[in-house]
Amino acid sequence: MSHHVTRRRTMALAAGTALAGCLGETSDAPPAASATETSVRGPPPADRGLPLAYDRDRLREAVVSGGVAVDGIPSIDDPSFVDASAAALPADGDVVFGVVRGGTPTAYPRQILVHHEIVNDRLDGVPVSVTYCPLTGTTMGFERGATTFGVSGDLVNSNLVMYDRGTDSRWPQMLATAIAGPLSGQSLREFDLHWTTWGRWRARYPDTRVLSRDTGYVRNYGVDPYGSYGPKRGYYAQEYTVFQPLTDDGRLPTKAVVVGVRTPQGAAAVSRSRLRRRGVADLSIADDRVLIVADDALDAAYGYRVPGETAVTADSDGVLVDGTRHAPAALPFERRPAVEAMWFAWSGFYPGTALHA
Repeated sequence: MSHHVTRRRTMALAAGTALAGCLGETSDAPPAASATETSVRGPPPADRGLPLAYDRDRLREAVVSGGVAVDGIPSIDDPSFVDASAAALPADGDVVFGVVRGGTPTAYPRQILVHHEIVNDRLDGVPVSVTYCPLTGTTMGFERGATTFGVSGDLVNSNLVMYDRGTDSRWPQMLATAIAGPLSGQSLREFDLHWTTWGRWRARYPDTRVLSRDTGYVRNYGVDPYGSYGPKRGYYAQEYTVFQPLTDDGRLPTKAVVVGVRTPQGAAAVSRSRLRRRGVADLSIADDRVLIVADDALDAAYGYRVPGETAVTADSDGVLVDGTRHAPAALPFERRPAVEAMWFAWSGFYPGTALHA
């Protein structure tokens, strides 16, 4: 594994696109406003905190500049959408990030997100942010409240560090927890985004809407400055990382894709290839039993917290729970966001992670 600090900038310049950020030192200085005022300006807190394998001082020390200023990678703050019959849509094999809320399916093309990383949107009337980090291969959704998220320009463990424009707190995307600023230590409310292809998504949801290329920015959305996913080329296909991971873990290749789940007690993951073969991964995090279930039609995954004595098996038409068949997206258990990520990024943030490979 190599360490090429200038790689991201080099790729960005090659594509004629600014991709990283140079930001002043972040701070935990006490806010001038009251805690209540700060809470109102920031995103709403999760009911339960997410695990951190490192203290926040250690994580702040690991933050590096990606090479451009705050908002040098501009978020999309006024998104528009087209229906699935519109021209200039993604090709069937192109990656999209899909979500269904309030009965409305929505797809966000990766080829747009790679140039913006954050879309501040509303789903079923709820203000949300749809986020994507190209260097760690992670797409995650968060409720944002009255604020919006932007790209700070900083990275930690190669992962996007977001900032909220209400309090200027700093949020590594994968941790979903602020490590600096007035809301340091607070975790975000997450929701699942599914990494799939446009063809698979449209086949299941023919009435879906899709994020329009009419973003208000001049970008060549046909060019990915990092490489390609169809087929995999460039950064996505090679072993190097642009920045040094927090830890090295040789159990899987650096860019192998895993699906992980976190609880307040820790984290566990399964390799994407194993999940495709088995259909269900039965994992333990401390005293919690956690399932990760494959959805073959979308080539996506769902996470659940499951009672200990329940029998769960995959079959060709769904998932059997104590002998009763359910769709993978509708098991009768508490959902836990399932996060797809490159292995180096997951193991870097969660070095004690259990792994089924």
